Amino acid sequence: MPNYRVGIEYDGRGMVGWQRQKKGVSVQQSIEEALFKFCGEDIRIQSAGRTDAGVHALGQVANFALLSHRDPQTVMNAVNQHLKPMAIAITSCEEIDSEFNARFSATGRHYLYRIINRLAPLTVDFGLAWQFKRPLDHEAMHEAAQLLVGRHDFTSFRAVACQAKSPLRTLEKLEVTRVGAEIQIRTSARSFLHNQVRSMVGSLSLIGTGQWQKQDLQNALEAKNRQAAGPNAPPYGLYLVAVDY
Repeated sequence: MPNYRVGIEYDGRGMVGWQRQKKGVSVQQSIEEALFKFCGEDIRIQSAGRTDAGVHALGQVANFALLSHRDPQTVMNAVNQHLKPMAIAITSCEEIDSEFNARFSATGRHYLYRIINRLAPLTVDFGLAWQFKRPLDHEAMHEAAQLLVGRHDFTSFRAVACQAKSPLRTLEKLEVTRVGAEIQIRTSARSFLHNQVRSMVGSLSLIGTGQWQKQDLQNALEAKNRQAAGPNAPPYGLYLVAVDY
């Protein structure tokens, strides 16, 4: 059975996230239903990351097997046609080695979190970024963020319901930059815990307002207790931008 790797882009607004749910529209279900309309096969696809409700993707990756060989360009075009008018698109498609698995073959994942730091209501970025009205010191946020880079026990920064066997993760990058009113937080790791990025961003926002100092972030990390960290940032500012293999 030929194995296909696809790149996927989607606007997470109005969806329950990547994974199929009993109620609500998911990205996974939408693509699987589009594949069924294309080839009549009941297919389950594997993604690189299970993004939560409201989270977006610019570079999600998934794979699936078909019963027979199909031209990758034909697969991509047909699935995109059946996905309309949903804000989901297959951006690339290739036949790949049968051992490739989008989740387990991944060696790195890259996320972007967008904050619009202004008083005026959002228009074109509404639902696509976190509007934060209080002034934020992005330089203080970046300096404090470096405390989280490296291998740590991130228990304080993961969801209570996180199913990962170990809270240990190696954060390769956590950078905070600003261009005008937009603050961008970019982070990279081989893998992340459930809600880890949103929790880190929420904690960094406390640094940005001056409610926390660097030592408070260090204390939260060392506490290994979810209650010690800041609140989760909203999901709609988060983007899965790329996956490495």
